[in-house]
Amino acid sequence: RGLTDISLLERFIHLRYVDLSKNKLQDLSPLSSLTQLLWLKVDGNLLTSASMQELPYLQVISFDRNHIEDLEGITHPLLTNLSLKENKIQTVLGLSQDQLSSLQVLELRGNKIKTTAGLDVSKLKKLYLAQNTICSLEGLEEFEELETLHLRDNKLEVLDGFSDSMKCLQYLNLRSNGIRSFQEVEKLQVLPTLQALVLTDNPCAEEPDYRLEVLSRLPQLQRLDKELIEEDEREEAGQIRQTRLQKGKVRTTRCGDEKE
Repeated sequence: RGLTDISLLERFIHLRYVDLSKNKLQDLSPLSSLTQLLWLKVDGNLLTSASMQELPYLQVISFDRNHIEDLEGITHPLLTNLSLKENKIQTVLGLSQDQLSSLQVLELRGNKIKTTAGLDVSKLKKLYLAQNTICSLEGLEEFEELETLHLRDNKLEVLDGFSDSMKCLQYLNLRSNGIRSFQEVEKLQVLPTLQALVLTDNPCAEEPDYRLEVLSRLPQLQRLDKELIEEDEREEAGQIRQTRLQKGKVRTTRCGDEKE
């Protein structure tokens, strides 16, 4: 509706669901009196900050398609879902586990983020970072409860940064990055519960026997590129893995003999 002023809302203190999308808002301060608010959507406005006065019951916020540059000032204790898609955010610094102790889903697709370092909300279950410029993964070892991680359309060439402490991660999307070698894929062995992996549109996905190469390194996978692993694939990958293990043992033994 082209709204620029929402001060009229201050008197409706019992509002619980508010959608102010597709307006021209630059200021949300009138919402501070809506202490019963549960759900807020302000997509497609002119906001440059997501900072608001703390709202005690707010559980879902969507700030998609604004001009927000940082994550400072988001402090709602019951917030579970936070979406900031398609803004101008360059760093993940600013969020605090102490102030966002209930946050489970964080959506940051389509920003300008270069690294995951400093993302201090370790109780997340779903983290969406697709369509950024991320070239390094840092600080992920804190995310012991994370189940889903989206990193599609970034600039990753190496897969350092994953940790065996990420014991709940089941779904990992790495589509359209720069991963060239299966040695990088092998680093995902540290993820004990990984079931679904997406590697389409990476250079390694063009290699011969790509699926078998991945599965021989990550035998626990149930899906690769959204296709179920067939039983014959699993058996063939298992044979490849056994052959390589035996070759490795032979090589180790020979090296030992030479030293003697």
